[in-house]
Amino acid sequence: MASYIFGPVPSRRLGRSLGVDLVPFKTCTYDCVYCQLGRTTCKTVERKEWVPLDEVVGQLKEKLPTSPDYITLSGSGEPTLFSRLGELIAAIKGMTDIPVAVLTNGSLLGVRDVKDGILDADLVIPSLDAGDETLFRHVNRPHDDISFGNMVDGLVRFRQAYAGEYWLEVFLLGGVTAFPAEAEKIAKLVERIGPDQVHLNTVTRPPAEDFALPVSKETMLRLADAFGGRAEVIADYRGTHKRAEFTARRGDVLNLLRRRPCTIDDIASGLRLHRNEVVKYIEELSAEGKITSERRDLRLYYRVC
Repeated sequence: MASYIFGPVPSRRLGRSLGVDLVPFKTCTYDCVYCQLGRTTCKTVERKEWVPLDEVVGQLKEKLPTSPDYITLSGSGEPTLFSRLGELIAAIKGMTDIPVAVLTNGSLLGVRDVKDGILDADLVIPSLDAGDETLFRHVNRPHDDISFGNMVDGLVRFRQAYAGEYWLEVFLLGGVTAFPAEAEKIAKLVERIGPDQVHLNTVTRPPAEDFALPVSKETMLRLADAFGGRAEVIADYRGTHKRAEFTARRGDVLNLLRRRPCTIDDIASGLRLHRNEVVKYIEELSAEGKITSERRDLRLYYRVC
């Protein structure tokens, strides 16, 4: 049986996050140049029951004793493509008080069924990575049926209907959107959207494209001024990764890489972890300078420094 639940994994914003994977790997409405999971292999706007709801609920129930801080609907693609999202949230609410977060690229929030399906979530975190159509196409590489204007309007309309916590993530890229003029364009849209919080992020893991460049912390802090004090540069993990459970798994990943260079899939298979868990530990080990990456035959391998 396939595994649809991963973690808990350390999250910068959500503490110990129990992830729920609702679409096949890299099934998404976007093909973002910065995605740490690689290129989108199924770019679509089709909403359906991509994975069996009953199995998801059953596996999730088994993991509730891990007592996560959040149950996070995210995973290996765009979770709002899962057509039974509202039923899943209702099922979660029926068996636990653990808050539900939805991490979405925001592309479908203007679709009525999507909006209605996630209104009962406790926290929704969509993204906005550009201030105009041209850079939207360059950075997010959306499905042809998604326009920049409709996407932004969807973010605005969802805010008007939603009573829960609404955090907006803005991902900035070096040489593309990490300029005051571009940040100001995005900031004007943020004013229209009206989120509770604005989080600025940049490349911290090997991206889908080598030309997706990170932005220094100093530059990020300067660009935050364009948002009139409303934006926060996302800090490092809040000590969550220091828990023994995460330290042990990170050590397992490091020991495997000491034996041979591996891809994300190699590590996931070798350690019987969900690939999304592996991505978290790879990010931490990279930040600590313990591992590095290199491309071979179009595949990204990690090795000990």
